[in-house]
Amino acid sequence: MEIATIRTFTAGFHPPGATANLNETYQRWRTAGRRFLAKLKLDLHDIYNRGTDIDRELNRIIQEAVEKRIKVVEIIPGKGSGQLKKRVLKFLEQPDIKARYHRIDKDSRNFGRLFVWFKH
Repeated sequence: MEIATIRTFTAGFHPPGATANLNETYQRWRTAGRRFLAKLKLDLHDIYNRGTDIDRELNRIIQEAVEKRIKVVEIIPGKGSGQLKKRVLKFLEQPDIKARYHRIDKDSRNFGRLFVWFKH
């Protein structure tokens, strides 16, 4: 039984190990008997120039993922100059934050998107 409880600001999901063809990889992952329970998405486009809001939203989304045992959080800093993505990565590298998640994946086809995976 597949349960899809998705709280998102935009649509889409890409599973772990996604490579060039994300849809094909997703279909293989989905049919492997694994259950996709939930995903959170945070789009930072609206608050890109407000530093305290960025940190607060990142803290909130990480805390929500831990509390609700969400497997993946998609963070969209956008493409731009890359400064916002650097800020997000620096935030995620903090020792107290890093202890909460399992790994970070950078989308190889869209460098304006990050996936934070949790092992609960």
